[in-house]
Amino acid sequence: MTARNIVIAVDSFKGTIGAAAAAGALARGWAAARPGDEIRLLPMADGGEGTLDAFAAAVPGARRMPVTVTGPDDHPVDASWVLLPAGDGSGPTGVVELASTSGIELLSPDALRPWDAHTRGFGEMIAAALDHGVARLVLGIGSSASTDGGTGMLTALGARFLDDRGRPVAPGARGLADIARADLTGLRPLPPGGATVLSDVTHGLLGPAGAAHVFAPQKGAAPDDLPRMDAGLTRLSTVLGGDPDAPGSGAAGGTGYALRVWGADLVPGAGAVADLIGLPAALAAADLVLTGEGSFDGQSAAGKVPTHVARLATDAATPVALVAGRIADDVAVADLAGFAASVSLTALAGSAAEAMADPARWLAEAGASLARGATDA
Repeated sequence: MTARNIVIAVDSFKGTIGAAAAAGALARGWAAARPGDEIRLLPMADGGEGTLDAFAAAVPGARRMPVTVTGPDDHPVDASWVLLPAGDGSGPTGVVELASTSGIELLSPDALRPWDAHTRGFGEMIAAALDHGVARLVLGIGSSASTDGGTGMLTALGARFLDDRGRPVAPGARGLADIARADLTGLRPLPPGGATVLSDVTHGLLGPAGAAHVFAPQKGAAPDDLPRMDAGLTRLSTVLGGDPDAPGSGAAGGTGYALRVWGADLVPGAGAVADLIGLPAALAAADLVLTGEGSFDGQSAAGKVPTHVARLATDAATPVALVAGRIADDVAVADLAGFAASVSLTALAGSAAEAMADPARWLAEAGASLARGATDA
């Protein structure tokens, strides 16, 4: 049996297992069936949960830097950012993930705070990276718990949002409509190499396709809340300026907009992560790549990790296999045409509940199944 080079580049299986652990489970299953193959783990992310894990696992010399920050419910959160060594002489890079500081998964489903959750902890973590002296920032902004327009983040970086009497407004979406003036004189500057923001969201800040109407319901907002939240974001954009219609401004409850105002650049998350961890070069040397995510559905073709990995694999003339927690009914045949094989953990386990109860077991089973298919081929 000829040894093969296998790359495993999966996203997190959201809510069940992180990207690094998912890649490891697939690798164990593959190695059990084909022990002579060389397996390289390059866990992926698109800017949301798992972004830190992707860089920590893929970049030699990466270090986690622990910091305690203010969570979206005002309780302390023990989190970390990742310090990447200076590979090109330009100075170290700091990777900060909103999901681990101000993310919705830090709140229980019955304790969401659509009006009061904020991004202050994200700003505190960015400040910690700046204090360390990073030359550049990479910021993942998926999985936000709030619709505060990024005001919490900017406040932690030195901005002040004041009402018509000069008092600080309430945090979260609650205070946006009261903003009369933004004092940015104390706002910290970008690091010398700037900031790159990773997001797979292309929505603008305002209106029916904006941050409030599209994403706030996922964060606990009721239908009657949405027009008022959108009005608050409109007020914020009137005071801060910038371009609220720019693609990605609606990401993370408007944090994408605030980061643009700060001077950061927004880029598609999956592509940027792939480039930064060296995935294209790894695929060029691979015989097969395994990719996947928790739910492969009709939105996956719009820039999610598996579709991006499949495009890179096609460019490298490398076959790619898909592993998903579930493959939704709305997935078109054409969306699966680029994969040499596909495996659903739900199908393997017999039910979604069984697959989610022990994802590592079923990922290992999926890895072994794909390896046996490769042996048969």
